[in-house]
This record gives sequence, structure tokens and C-alpha cells, in this order.
Amino acid sequence: MKLQSIVGMLLKGALSLVFCLALNSCQTPPSDAPRFEVEFTQIPPAAQGGRERLDTISGRVVGARQGSQIVVYAHSGPWWVQPWPDRPFVPIHSDSTWSTQTHLGFEYAALLVDQSYQPPPTMDVAPTAGGPVMSVKIVKGVGEPQLAPTKPLHFSGYDWKVRTISGDRGGMNNLYDGDNAWLDAQGALHLRIVKKQDRWSCAEVVLDHSLGYGTYLMTVRDASKLEPAVVFSMNTFDDWGGSLYYREMDVEIGRWGDALNKNNAQYGIQPFYIPGNVFPFKLPSGTVTHSMQWEAGRTSFKSWRGASLSPGTSLVEEHEFSSGIPSPGQEKIQFLFFVVPSEKYPLQKGSEVVIEKFRYFP
Repeated sequence: MKLQSIVGMLLKGALSLVFCLALNSCQTPPSDAPRFEVEFTQIPPAAQGGRERLDTISGRVVGARQGSQIVVYAHSGPWWVQPWPDRPFVPIHSDSTWSTQTHLGFEYAALLVDQSYQPPPTMDVAPTAGGPVMSVKIVKGVGEPQLAPTKPLHFSGYDWKVRTISGDRGGMNNLYDGDNAWLDAQGALHLRIVKKQDRWSCAEVVLDHSLGYGTYLMTVRDASKLEPAVVFSMNTFDDWGGSLYYREMDVEIGRWGDALNKNNAQYGIQPFYIPGNVFPFKLPSGTVTHSMQWEAGRTSFKSWRGASLSPGTSLVEEHEFSSGIPSPGQEKIQFLFFVVPSEKYPLQKGSEVVIEKFRYFP
């Protein structure tokens, strides 16, 4: 090799080293950089959540600073902080271990956090490290996933599942009971809210499969006089679609806890906090049929008096959403009749809604 080639190679290498050091682009971490890590030593079963069942989740940490704590989330629909929103912090013991009770989920996340972290009660997507969250470890629950127990029901030519465990719809934990949904002699579906063990017991009925794009219709007997703390909803919901706001689109009847609200119904797509994603209106007395027409890039809602689709029917309200419309996934149509928080107007007595029929047109 010629001398000038050797000199050129050495000079090139020296310049590269100087450039790398100057720009700190070599990406070699200092040997004394802190290492944060969360480990699991006991993992609960993989199961659809419910307030009735608790289990123990445990682990250890590496690199915890003084004042650091653990926050646990269970994934069942959203990610729910454990064991309760008012008790989210899990202490780290002197031997670097931690343990807490948790409600069940299909996955579990353990976050190593500093004292400034304020954990949200729920998250639509999995938590990630950053800022006050020093480390996150996510693990699947143990065993074959267990779905929540349900009660079968056949209504309007379709098979449905009636919820039998508690749930957190509407921001309030409610009991749900299979006995709160039944068919009368004419085949109409009755949903009720009743007092059980000093708590309100609600109703949830979910179709057993996804229908996707198409037109969904339900005919409901007079629901205009529901108490302020009661909401009835027909909506699509995808337990696995957190990044798409659960593909939720709603026809909802209720005042959401506010007796002074002049509007007692609304159409909506999620997320509800984006301006234009909720369209409130006033629902009249008497039987009303509601429709939701879902297609690519557009969802149209209509409500009209009576149960007939014939021309000349009296239109109550209509609205179209053309932004943020989800595409089909694993969503299912469901009927929900539940209680919402209301300090001024808490629910005073039991309630009932009747769905005369449900129809779907592809």
C-alpha cells in the first residue's frame, strides 16, 4: 500500500472520530447512566374485567429512585388504573418488590413513576415511558382469555348476549344483571334499572357478531321522560379498537345528570370532546324510530315519530357526520340502559325502556 494511501486512511479515521465526538452522535451511553426496569413475578389470569373479581399482581424493580412508585393498569376495553382510581399508587418495598390487588384484564401494565405523575383513571391506548414515567412493562394475562359471563337472548331475529357483571359505562360503576333484559309476549325487548343491595342494577345487551357498514334501526316506546341520571343508548363498540375510540357511534337518550338540560337526546361519534362530534336535540313523547346509516367516510342519523318507514312520517331530527368516521372492525351493536353520576339529581326510582324492534339493512 502506498504511503499516501495509508496517511489518507489515518486522516479520514481521525476526522470521523473528531466529528462523532463533536456532535455526540456515537450514541454510546455513559457507563453510569441510570437503568430503570420493571419485572413481574406474579401475573393474574387473562380475563374480561369486572368489579366482582380481584387477583394479586406482583413484581420487582431495578433502579428505583427514592419516592418512586408503581402504577398498574389492566386492559379490558380501555386500560383501567388499578385497583381503584382513588388508590392508584403501589409502594416499592425496601427489597425492591411491589404487590397489589387488581381487577382482571387481558393484559397488564406496570409503570415505574416519580412523585409528579398523575395517573388518568383510563387510557384508550397502552401507556408508554416518558417524562415522569421512567419505565413500562406490559405482559399478557395467564392462560386462555376468559370472556365475561353473559346470558343469551334472541331478539328481532338476532342472537344477543346480556351482561351479568358490573361495568363502568358513563363514568360510574354500575351493577348489571341478566334479569334486567327480557322479551314480552309480543317480542319487544324490555330493559330495566332496579335497586339491588342498595345499588342500582342496569342492563346491557350486545349483538353476538359484527355487522359493519349498513343501516341500523331501532323503534323505542316513549323514553322522553327518563330521570336526569338515566341514559339509554344504541351504539357500536369495539373492545379492541382503543386507538380508533372503540369505533363508537351513538344514539343516546338522556340528560346526562342535568335536569335543566332542554335537550334529552343526542347523536354522537367519538371522541365526544371534539367540537362537532355531538349533536343534541329534543326527543318528543311517544314511540320514535331511530336510524344510523354508516358508510365509508359518513354516518347519518335520523329520528322520526312512530314505527313506520312509510313516506310522510313526521321527522323529529336528522344529522350527518363526515369527519372522523371509523371503518369497520370488531365493533358490535349494543343497547345500554345505565345510571350516570348526578349530585343534584340522583336517580330516585327504577326505570324501564322498551325496544319494539331492531332492524339492519346492509
